[in-house]
Amino acid sequence: LKTMQEERYQRDKAAFLAKAKALGAEVIFDSANNDEQTQLAAFENMLSRGAQAIVLQPVNTGTAGSMVTSARKSGVKVIGYDAMLVNGPLDAMVMQDSWAVGKLQAEAMVAWLKAKYGAVKGNVVLIRGQPGDSNANTMSSGVLEVLKANPELKLVADQSHEGWSPDKAMATTENLLTKSGNKIDAVICNNSGMARGVIAALDGQGLASAEKIFVAGSDADLVNIQYVAQGKQAVDIWKKIDPLAESAADIAVKLATNPDKEAKSLFKVDRTINNGAVDVPTLVTEVVLVDKDNLDQTIIAEGFYTHKQVYGK
Repeated sequence: LKTMQEERYQRDKAAFLAKAKALGAEVIFDSANNDEQTQLAAFENMLSRGAQAIVLQPVNTGTAGSMVTSARKSGVKVIGYDAMLVNGPLDAMVMQDSWAVGKLQAEAMVAWLKAKYGAVKGNVVLIRGQPGDSNANTMSSGVLEVLKANPELKLVADQSHEGWSPDKAMATTENLLTKSGNKIDAVICNNSGMARGVIAALDGQGLASAEKIFVAGSDADLVNIQYVAQGKQAVDIWKKIDPLAESAADIAVKLATNPDKEAKSLFKVDRTINNGAVDVPTLVTEVVLVDKDNLDQTIIAEGFYTHKQVYGK
């Protein structure tokens, strides 16, 4: 994994390890603290330790292709995870529908603005993750498509944040609030951590309320779901982690044990995506919009969090 910074990655790791072990695989795990060189060293270490398949969530989707190329030369299968890297011969890809994440966030914002103002108008901020990251770009493109369809929405800022940093997202929001005299209607964030940074900045101005400013996150970290329940945050996107991690483990074991078979014959391919090097057979898992109204029927009903965790009682 690229990092364990976000709470969700504890779940990715646990679900992957459990599934892989159940399938009889031995797992070498590592995470890179969002550092390219750390990830490269870990990847090379896995190759030298005889890994037959590597599941890779790239720190930098633009440069990680070279790691895949070196694995291919060693006869090692590589499965992309969560964020599609470019220009590397991936054998398979497991990801969520990132474009749908942005679209769901933006559509919820449109409904919120309509309810508040009787029209789809207002000042919108887009808080992106790592500069150039393919996931950040794809989520953002889902948002921008909705903005384009609603010409009275004004994109007042569209900013990337190194390392998906909540602190940097907080600083961006503080600056924008100062510059605009608090005239911001909605903030859409590429992940939950940065949404927490945004809410911390809004809190400082007494604006951390889903009735005053629309904030959307994505990852469904517990604190954010608590914010949704408390009315501080309007929506978050729940990416179902278990199907993602378990599918990655399943495909990795199948590729490792059937090295001569084509990947697309070993699992259900939802779509084929060209990443600049090859057509990558890709499995896509679902994402769910969570708001105050459906929280109990979705995230709690399906056991992702308990009622007590979310509501404190």
